[in-house]
Amino acid sequence: MSDWLHIVEGDAPLIVACPHVGRALADVEHQFHSPWLARRDTDWWVDKLYAFAAGMGATLVTTRISRSVIDVNRDPSGVSLYPGRATTELCPTTTFDGEPLYQGTPPDEAEIMRRRGLWFNPYHAALQAQIDRLRARHDRVILYDAHSIRSHVPRLFDGELPQFNVGTNGGQSCALALATAIEAICADSGMSHVLDGRFRGGWTTRHYGHPENGVHAIQMELAIRGYMDEPVTPNEQNWPPAFELSRAAPLIATLSRIVKAACAFALQKA
Repeated sequence: MSDWLHIVEGDAPLIVACPHVGRALADVEHQFHSPWLARRDTDWWVDKLYAFAAGMGATLVTTRISRSVIDVNRDPSGVSLYPGRATTELCPTTTFDGEPLYQGTPPDEAEIMRRRGLWFNPYHAALQAQIDRLRARHDRVILYDAHSIRSHVPRLFDGELPQFNVGTNGGQSCALALATAIEAICADSGMSHVLDGRFRGGWTTRHYGHPENGVHAIQMELAIRGYMDEPVTPNEQNWPPAFELSRAAPLIATLSRIVKAACAFALQKA
């Protein structure tokens, strides 16, 4: 536990990681054009959506540092996760829409290494420690990387994003049976879904997902419209909308089924 890293330990074979819910701009806030702009692409309220998981025995890992400071779901080497497509860097220099984040010069290599040492490395050390702790107790462990994004971001994808975007890095990061079970629940919800579409899983999913070693990793990217009313054009007056449990309840019900199914899969004999 620290002022920027929050961990709730459970005994179930499931870790729910929320890498992009943080809003803290730490000691670099003054470098951004606008604190609001630096926070706009936060995965708003995802930690609230999955709060129920603690009651199921899941371990929750959440960072309070904004993705604009350093994105703990990017390859630390700087290699793009989606070659040839628009994306943001380890230390993003633009918003999802391509607007510049910094007033002056973006962080250089020395500054990027400083931020890695302060936040990226400790986050992943904590995540690995939780995986190791649970693997000592269970034959299988599920790492569920929880995300959300605006439904329309033309620079990143065409049209409206499906409600549920399940990422398994093309089936490499988890067993097919787990992906299939989650797909079936998404389909049963009546909401749109896709497996390994625009979002195939970030660095976390790809780095930790090794089914042959008992660690199954999956990313869930949600379209934000599923749990709050999205304005056509987010601005400082209307974004983000407040979290309302009653508004989010139908989506949470489906997410609860997904988490339950993931735990059930992990508890099966390998």
